[in-house]
Amino acid sequence: MTEMRVLGVRLELPGNQPVLLLRELHGARCLPLWIGSAEATAIALQQQGVRSPRPMTHDLLKDVILALGRTLEQVRITALHEGTFYAELIFDGDVRVSARPSDSVALALRAGVPIHAEESVLAEAGVLLPEEQDDEDEVERFRNFLDSVSPEDFGGGESR
Repeated sequence: MTEMRVLGVRLELPGNQPVLLLRELHGARCLPLWIGSAEATAIALQQQGVRSPRPMTHDLLKDVILALGRTLEQVRITALHEGTFYAELIFDGDVRVSARPSDSVALALRAGVPIHAEESVLAEAGVLLPEEQDDEDEVERFRNFLDSVSPEDFGGGESR
């Protein structure tokens, strides 16, 4: 397992498809995930610290988990089959729930838990980006990366 961090969500042009980019916490590999608009919005709003007056779906899920006395310990991106990514929510007591990676990341950001990716997923779909110098350079490299790839480069499927 490799711990990942969320770089951000951007729109892939010209199709305006949201792409979530995760990067190894200690490394240069990135994992691009094409996601849905609702999940992209949920991730971006959480990263920007925007709070809605009423709980959004991922906020509600976090609240339900807490109300039931459970603890989300981590999120794992576990597999890539025919262009579709798979993830698991890992709870206390080693309880595992299958989930879409986009929902898993949105929940992980709200719960403040780590995001991990299986080495096999990174080996198949990870891309190398040069080591980062600062946030502006990283954002620019991310934009350049998005300009040069498409979902077909990673099996053509959606990660939702």
